[in-house]
Amino acid sequence: MIENINKLLLSYGVSDELSLYLSYGVAIVIIIFVSLLTDLITKKFLLKIVRIYIIKSKAKWDDLLLKKRVFEQLAHIPPVLIIHAFAPVFPAVDTWIQRIAFSYIIINIVLAINKILDVVNDVYSTYEISKTRPIKGYLQVVSIFISATATVIIISVLIERSPWILLSGIGAATAVLMLIFQNSILGIVASIQLTTNNMVQIGDWIEMPSHGADGDVIDISLHTVKVQNWDKTIVTIPTHKLISESFKNWRGMQEAGGRRIKRSIYIDMTSVKFCDEEMLERFKKIQYIKEYIEKKEAEIEDYNKLHNVDTSSIVNGRRLTNLGTFRAYVESYLNNHSNINKKMTRMVRQLQPAEYGLPLEIYAFTNETEWIKYEAIQSDIFDHILAVVPEFDLKIYQKPAVHNF
Repeated sequence: MIENINKLLLSYGVSDELSLYLSYGVAIVIIIFVSLLTDLITKKFLLKIVRIYIIKSKAKWDDLLLKKRVFEQLAHIPPVLIIHAFAPVFPAVDTWIQRIAFSYIIINIVLAINKILDVVNDVYSTYEISKTRPIKGYLQVVSIFISATATVIIISVLIERSPWILLSGIGAATAVLMLIFQNSILGIVASIQLTTNNMVQIGDWIEMPSHGADGDVIDISLHTVKVQNWDKTIVTIPTHKLISESFKNWRGMQEAGGRRIKRSIYIDMTSVKFCDEEMLERFKKIQYIKEYIEKKEAEIEDYNKLHNVDTSSIVNGRRLTNLGTFRAYVESYLNNHSNINKKMTRMVRQLQPAEYGLPLEIYAFTNETEWIKYEAIQSDIFDHILAVVPEFDLKIYQKPAVHNF
């Protein structure tokens, strides 16, 4: 090309030196023009045809290729191929032009492959198995490997040395590389362990106070696990920390179908007393404990007769108490509650008395695990229990306030 342009200029009477410079200038302009024309054709026509085809296609994965701009990334390559092909026009620097052009092509191919890997992850995420077996970490490992391989190839091309020489040098620097890629290595091991042992999934509610995490897992990658807290803040936890440190996963509760209620009310111990006849007759009108009281009365009467108990004193023998009767009522109330899981533990128990009174703990499981529904059920239960306490001549303990005096 240079020779033909040079001969043409010489035929018009241009001097040798000037014609040589003009020949190179014209060649550069022609190459740039052809490259720009190739770029225009690629982006304005070829990409448009591809876009129309994808839009008409019924498949969904190719829409993601379009969204991730994979084809636009590949569209950078044809103009550089033109430059690479015309490099011999400049013999003095053709080698470096081809090396730089080749490196640029490799970089664009790697970027396109990384975007394709993102598409693979997005497509895989549409399947239910992605929650239990995420592949984002593995795809990141592939991306790192491809990027590292491309880097070695580019360096070997630029310095005109075999890639195997560089790799042998890397082998000698393994200790340094392990230090540099320490987090990546830990992330790979942690990702494999998390996935293999099914320790955490996308959508799990986890608690990790050491990292301020209390919410749903929204992303699991090679280096980090993202948790969206209930206040909508996002906490990023290094993946390997989930292996080396402890955390609480609430998935077991969700899968079991029951969420625990474990809350106490504090009874004023001075209000606890034996039940008299008037109280028992009043309690028999309560449907949940009518049968219980009749059964207990018969059992106590038989016991006292068998042991010749002097019933003239209230402290002799066995008697029902208002607290015990109330506890039986709460147990029956829970057993008949439509939102209490009947297949899981249910009990009402006394805890160690303290300065705040006698704790009466309700231990049961709701059949709803969703937070809002669970809180509503729990609140309804304790609304009822607190309201019914006075019916058993009991009092709730609470610290005196100013208006109490």
